[in-house]
Amino acid sequence: MKMKSNFTKMLLGVLLTAVLCLWIGPSVAAGMEDKIVVVTSYPKDLTGPFKKAFEAKYPGTTVEVLQKKTSAAVKYIQETAQGNTSDLVWASAPDAFEVLKGDNLLKKYTPKAKGIPAEIGSYPINDPDGYYVGFAGSGYGIMWNKRYLKAKKIPVPKDWDDLKKPVYHDHVGMSAPSRSGTTHLTVETVLQGEGWDKGWATWKEIAGNLKMVTERSFGVPEGVNSGDFGVGIVIDFFGFSSKATGFPVDFVYPKVTTLVPANIAIVKNAPHPQAAATFIEYLLSMEGQELLLDPAIRRLPVNPATYAKAPKDFPNPFKDKSIGAAVKFDVGISKDRYNIVNSLFDVMITYRRKDIAAATRAIQKAEATLAGKSNAKAEALIKEARALLTAMPISESEAVDTKFPGVFTSDVYKKRKKAGVKVPPRQAEIEEKWDSFTKKNYATAKAKAEKALKMLK
Repeated sequence: MKMKSNFTKMLLGVLLTAVLCLWIGPSVAAGMEDKIVVVTSYPKDLTGPFKKAFEAKYPGTTVEVLQKKTSAAVKYIQETAQGNTSDLVWASAPDAFEVLKGDNLLKKYTPKAKGIPAEIGSYPINDPDGYYVGFAGSGYGIMWNKRYLKAKKIPVPKDWDDLKKPVYHDHVGMSAPSRSGTTHLTVETVLQGEGWDKGWATWKEIAGNLKMVTERSFGVPEGVNSGDFGVGIVIDFFGFSSKATGFPVDFVYPKVTTLVPANIAIVKNAPHPQAAATFIEYLLSMEGQELLLDPAIRRLPVNPATYAKAPKDFPNPFKDKSIGAAVKFDVGISKDRYNIVNSLFDVMITYRRKDIAAATRAIQKAEATLAGKSNAKAEALIKEARALLTAMPISESEAVDTKFPGVFTSDVYKKRKKAGVKVPPRQAEIEEKWDSFTKKNYATAKAKAEKALKMLK
């Protein structure tokens, strides 16, 4: 009787333990920590659904989200490294992860999820050295407001060259690469795909048609959705999610674009390593991958099986090999000239938008008046004006940080939002030379175009 009583007690104990494990949730039952701190550049529209779903699946663990733009997220991880309180860094730009990896601030992690191929487009999904993991694909292109274009009788753009045309003048918006990691990738993709001089010529000719340069990348889809401007240069999911949530918009990948993974990594000395690893595995699980198809998110999953549940018009890079095929993005090149490219864009475009717009408009008017006429002198002046507009103050070989050691790495540089913000003397000296070159060229280009126009009337 005593043995039977002991067996009954033992059985009851086992059953009680099992019930408690179920009641308190799988995270605690598995010994997982009760919190994860995620530093991310993603908006709440993306982080919110994942936070909610993860906490529902693992009710003993809370996801704490620290939202920062990409450059600020990198800086935060660097500055807090000695007393790190972050577990994960979650962002789109692979070059940002390369910076953190180079600083020895990430922990190696090999995902256990199955069914994920080695590449998306022509780019490795995971860091070959094992420090960061791809969970979604990202492409870069053009979105537009269908009602806006129809009302103003503007054609639908299909490629970057379309946005250079006079019909788009004052109808285009984009953010600055210094304020957006995804915009930096877009700018760098064209520079790598077309070459340094031709790529910058493309951006400057597009810039001549810009209505505004927004402070954050989110401002571009918001501007297109609201009709503040008709066309926006964006990462693909901004276009897809806006369309899926009912805005009268659409999106296209230009030929010269790339497809790279959006990434997540465990921070070195993470205080909650098991919870961090579990979050990564959740992102890569079928449940997590399918969540990317949510209308408010609309990112490209890295598991090809997920596309069986995608909308009919949703792009599938594992079937459509043309997406991102034109550019094999080199993250090393991007990393080496990251701040130089951002600074050049600000000096030549962000802070000189009105000047480049005025010069561009003068050239466009002169070219339109020349059409169908024969005037060699006017034609030569217009050609000179366009050459001045697209000229660069430095060559590609000069555009690496090793040519300017320590100059473009100050915290002031990364935080500034206006041309007048003071930067270190050496940086100010270099940027002043670039600005003088640019300002003079735009003014001379405008004058030559206006002279040509007078000759044609």
